[in-house]
Amino acid sequence: MSVLRQPPSSTRSVPRLLPLTLMNPPMVAKHTPCTMHLSILPPELACKLFYTMLDLSQSWKRNKWWLFDRVVESPHRTSFYARKTDGVESDNSWQEAAQYWYNGRQTDPPNVFPDVMEEACLYVENMVNKEMQTRPRLPLEWAGRGSEGQIWRANVAASNCYEGTKDSVGFHSDHLTYLGPYPTIASLSLGTTRIFRLREVVPSEEMHSRRAQTFNIPLPHNSLIIMHASTQEKFKHSIPPQSTLDLYRPLFPHHSRLEHPLEPSNCRINITFRFYRPDFRPQSIPRCNCGVPTILRPDMKNRHDGQTDKYWWTCHAGAQNEGKGCSFWQVMDMKAEGRGPTISGVGCNER
Repeated sequence: MSVLRQPPSSTRSVPRLLPLTLMNPPMVAKHTPCTMHLSILPPELACKLFYTMLDLSQSWKRNKWWLFDRVVESPHRTSFYARKTDGVESDNSWQEAAQYWYNGRQTDPPNVFPDVMEEACLYVENMVNKEMQTRPRLPLEWAGRGSEGQIWRANVAASNCYEGTKDSVGFHSDHLTYLGPYPTIASLSLGTTRIFRLREVVPSEEMHSRRAQTFNIPLPHNSLIIMHASTQEKFKHSIPPQSTLDLYRPLFPHHSRLEHPLEPSNCRINITFRFYRPDFRPQSIPRCNCGVPTILRPDMKNRHDGQTDKYWWTCHAGAQNEGKGCSFWQVMDMKAEGRGPTISGVGCNER
């Protein structure tokens, strides 16, 4: 008696890739579009900034939004800060004029950078600009200059507190609504070491030939990881829960409690410095049929070479409106929408 067997598959299965841990800056630069920088701040400044943000984090909130038919809550606390000026013009009223939206709702006016964050930001800006001068620029990157001639200037910062082993954030790419295409984001880590996880989104046309690679990057106290242009278009990132962690042991006492003994902490403070582009101000963002500003997403599955990548505006009202949004969808057209200047528009590939 013959046994019926399933015919062999006509396509060879693509093997899965094991996660790879990137332990040092050369490994990060080799495998990802990111760079890692250790001891970015003077030690005492890093410790002072950690204490300041940890104190402020007691009043930070956990974001809430609708996902399908239920409300979900982010498993970490967060807050948002803006600089006194936008870094391009000297107008210090830009925060009040800018009505930002996040997860489908209008945000409160942002807090101004605390003095110690402002001091730390100068070190971060210096490193980001130094790195960007060595890298090819992509066509839709902003080609303007900061008020002091910089390529990149931080004018906002999203701050997060991950307390203990369970606080986390799932895989995501950052919304590009105010950042525009190919943003550069500088992420400063303070306190206990946590894993920063990157996973590439494989383009549709390559899915038959390769699998996505996941990278785990331990981020210690006083380290900076710069997510350079194309990171948000090619990768998603997360901070996963951990079964254990090493407590952070400060080298310096709290600046307002000098007589108190040094205490270890199980918290990681993360400050992501960003540049909100002048050509993507809130007033310029299309609104969907719900009357709510849309969000800008990259076409991650159909990306190409950085020359012909596409982005679209889509409804995000459902994040707050009991999960109910509309079908609004519109391809972003930089020229028609009057955005720029961009690298391609000025006819050069700056370094």
